[in-house]
Amino acid sequence: MIPEPDELRRLRSRVQAVAEYLKLPFRKQTWRGQAGEFSGAGVGTSLDFQDHRNYLPGDDPRHINWQAYARTGHYTMKLYREEVRPLVDLVFDVSDSMFFEEEKARRSVELFSFVVESAWRDTASLICHLVKGKSHLRLSDDILRGEQWAESAAGMEVADPNAVPAVADVPFRANAMRVYVSDLLYPTSPEAIVTALSQRKGRGMILAPYARSESDVDWDGNLEFVDAEDGTHHRRRVEPALLKRYLTAYRQHFEYWKTSARRHGVLVARVPAHGEFREALQAEALKAGAVEMFA
Repeated sequence: MIPEPDELRRLRSRVQAVAEYLKLPFRKQTWRGQAGEFSGAGVGTSLDFQDHRNYLPGDDPRHINWQAYARTGHYTMKLYREEVRPLVDLVFDVSDSMFFEEEKARRSVELFSFVVESAWRDTASLICHLVKGKSHLRLSDDILRGEQWAESAAGMEVADPNAVPAVADVPFRANAMRVYVSDLLYPTSPEAIVTALSQRKGRGMILAPYARSESDVDWDGNLEFVDAEDGTHHRRRVEPALLKRYLTAYRQHFEYWKTSARRHGVLVARVPAHGEFREALQAEALKAGAVEMFA
């Protein structure tokens, strides 16, 4: 279950403290977009000198290199690195498995809130979509700034709760940093999703929360399992051989995701649900380059 509004506010406050030390890796990408403070791929008016070229009719005379003209008698232009606002397209998987356990629900919300907070702190142009099954919903800035997004997520209706999240249907912007927050717990090829995160010169990354009850289990005997998405119950006897097959399949599932993501230049960082949020991000996301520390 998605945490209550009071808990959401507490989580947001804790995330804001972490965002003083860690942020999205904006400086590792060349941007194109609206005016801002990050280096772009074009020519602009910042103080970061880039190159010279010959003067052309219509050029701004303020950028003429008068010292060079005094030496050579030819007009040349000083070129400066364009400064732009990064584009961030955030997709938050609000499938029930993301909130099945209290610990994992908190970490899922923290990851979502961290991306939002980091984008805003660096004045990025942020667009956020919720996905659940075949449905996706764009959040307005007003809803995103409060806790109302949780009501929007809870109100999303899906015909098939076990359907793969409709990430490929999200209208991503060209050249955007595309961040997908999802546990990736669905039996399908990752190709469609990692392709959507990387096409049109997008820089994709996946932040995947996980709980110890998924990754480090010691099941034994007759047990009743509950499907996190549709709530159905299944009784199963678990013996050592079956447990070993599960743990092997679980590990291979995420190795498959990471292999597919690497082919498309998409980062995948798994984030444990246990422990403090800052340490959880530093465990893998920092090493993988999905977040960076302030200089």
